[in-house]
Amino acid sequence: MGVIGNCSYLAYIDTMADVKWMCLPRFDSSFLFGSLLDEENGGHFSIRPTHEGYSSRQYYITNTNVLCTEFTCNDGRFLVKDCAPRMRIYERQFRPLMLVRKIEWLEGSPAITVCCQPRGDYGKIVPESVIASNHIRFLNLEQQVRLTTDVPLIYVQKGKSFILDQDRYCVLTYGEPLEAPLKETAEGFIRKTTEDWQTWVKSCYLPDIYQDEIIRSALVLKLHQYEDTGGIIASGSTSLPEFHDSTRNWDYRYCWFRDAHYTLRAFNQIGHFEELEKYFDYIYNILVNSTDSLQPLYSIAGDRKLFEVSLDLPGYQGNKPVRIGNKAYIQSQHDVYGQVLVSLLPLYTDKRIIFQKKSSYKKIVPWLLAQIERTLGTPDSGLWEFRNEVQVHTYSLLFQWAGAKAAHKIAAIFSDQELMRKALRLAEAADKLMDKAYDPRRRLYTQAIGSANLDAGTLAMITMDYLDHDGDKAKNHIAALEKELLTDNGLFYRYKHYDDIGFPESTFLVCAFWYVDALACVGRLDDAIRNLDQLLTFSNHLGIYSEDATPDGSQWGNFPQTYSHVGLINAACRIGRKMDKADFL
Repeated sequence: MGVIGNCSYLAYIDTMADVKWMCLPRFDSSFLFGSLLDEENGGHFSIRPTHEGYSSRQYYITNTNVLCTEFTCNDGRFLVKDCAPRMRIYERQFRPLMLVRKIEWLEGSPAITVCCQPRGDYGKIVPESVIASNHIRFLNLEQQVRLTTDVPLIYVQKGKSFILDQDRYCVLTYGEPLEAPLKETAEGFIRKTTEDWQTWVKSCYLPDIYQDEIIRSALVLKLHQYEDTGGIIASGSTSLPEFHDSTRNWDYRYCWFRDAHYTLRAFNQIGHFEELEKYFDYIYNILVNSTDSLQPLYSIAGDRKLFEVSLDLPGYQGNKPVRIGNKAYIQSQHDVYGQVLVSLLPLYTDKRIIFQKKSSYKKIVPWLLAQIERTLGTPDSGLWEFRNEVQVHTYSLLFQWAGAKAAHKIAAIFSDQELMRKALRLAEAADKLMDKAYDPRRRLYTQAIGSANLDAGTLAMITMDYLDHDGDKAKNHIAALEKELLTDNGLFYRYKHYDDIGFPESTFLVCAFWYVDALACVGRLDDAIRNLDQLLTFSNHLGIYSEDATPDGSQWGNFPQTYSHVGLINAACRIGRKMDKADFL
């Protein structure tokens, strides 16, 4: 599938120009089209050749999130151009809840069929469709839904075939209907949206290598920030399984502090900071309303209670359960305090950013340090959100250390001596605790204090500069992890031990990118490039990555996964910096 969006909503469109997944009015709302999880009753919005024997290819307009699906059939050729409008109007970002679909005639006399069948309340509501003068209204949904089109309306309502001999337009609106000229508006929105995305890309810093892959990853990441609040979701989908019949089907349409940290780091790498500034407003509102702790995740509106329930839907390729909500919100994950501090650090330290709210440190930094002090050395559910086991996770200790280090840097800018002393003391305490997770016999750091299990998350000890890149500990740690967790084709398991559900069968794609990043850190540049080149083959036809991959090369898990695209950007940028340094030397 391809993915489009405008930072208000996302739509997933397959190679047959069918909208397989589209939630409105928010990322975490019910789907309007959801055949991704229920092919029969999930609703469709498809534009395709009527007769069999056609082929299609899919691509984006260069440096945009405007998607093209081109069909070649026996009787002609046509193109479906899909656009989620996004543009600057009156010094504000205009991003309506509107899907613009242009059916562009290319050649011949192709017979096509347009089908629009939205659904409400996760498929429970089948709306009545009513034809008006130039649109179809879909009744009984949460908001007014209209399809305004110059395709004969009865053909759309009845799913009737017709001959395409000119360009046609379909504009689906949620809430505010289209009350403007159809063709002029659609053409103008496609053109202005194209220009908006290309302008955003033009201001990206890129290394000399892997530019196409970094650009596509950056565009995918941008789609996952909900611009109204600044919250960043992990993925726009729910319940796509980690592997077949795994029951590891989770709802990722929420804002994890951990995922946001990595996403913002990737944006910083390519010279974009406006996402961080928006995220500050999101996180600040959560912090000022918190009492004694942070949850690992919140909704895009900062809601705390994300009750997890299972829906009576067949699921992707029959994989149940289909979950909405995420029970991980009740967990303790102690790395979150450090993640927030490290994420916000550039706002206070990077001279390129004119941050007007620097005095906010007086509330944010002491409170987050107090939480690090309170939780340091206590068990939590960890990076992988184990539901039935808590440990003192090495990864959590690492980010408590990193958070304290970040707090020390912020405090130093304001010459806050008391805060500097406290931050330094906590960093030293976290350092000593991490020593307890070191296994001198195997020359590696384990998943947790007292555990023998290995964990790819500990690669961050290298990429976060805890371990000296030139030292033996970093190199030995990588060697031990790759011996147990690396596959022959460059994929990397997050761990291999039994967890709450069983033994994992798929690899976590971001772990493979972390591995590449770590290889570059310790100077194994040729290995890093070779492994990254292998990983590039695991994307789909558009350069988009899911969460997981199995050794046979198939993608699994929620899609797109921001983690995976962040991993690609950070690894490629690290290699680029190392190559520049090598050339200079």
